[in-house]
Amino acid sequence: MAVRHQLVRHPPHRVWAVLADPDLYGRWVVGPCASTPLDDAWPRVGSRLRYTLRLGPWSTEGVTTVRHQEPGEELELEAAFPPLGTARIFLQLRPWGEETLVVCDEHPLRGLGGVLHNPLSEAALQLRHRGMLARLARVVERSSGGVRRA
Repeated sequence: MAVRHQLVRHPPHRVWAVLADPDLYGRWVVGPCASTPLDDAWPRVGSRLRYTLRLGPWSTEGVTTVRHQEPGEELELEAAFPPLGTARIFLQLRPWGEETLVVCDEHPLRGLGGVLHNPLSEAALQLRHRGMLARLARVVERSSGGVRRA
């Protein structure tokens, strides 16, 4: 189970605003190059986004579904990527003074990804999370008008 955290220099409501905006999904999640809401209710439980993954000339689509959410605090997603199965991604926002500690917990849930899960794939998830949480912090920074808290 890959667990990683990132301190974001903005309060939880600003981080949640980015997580709750389906148009920003592809800017902070590592992998998708495009995403499209399939429902008008993102991030309500059951709402979905379609995303496209590209690697050179190869591309494929997947769907991410919201499985649980506590506005401003928690977002739990199930990302379905047809060749590999599904993964559970849990994001928790913890107030840290005037900042936010974002905790990301991801693991394979169903399909080939779960069967093949091993220390090497766990290391790859850790690298993905490092990039994803850094990107999330940058997107929050930009969406907050560049105003940083001390």
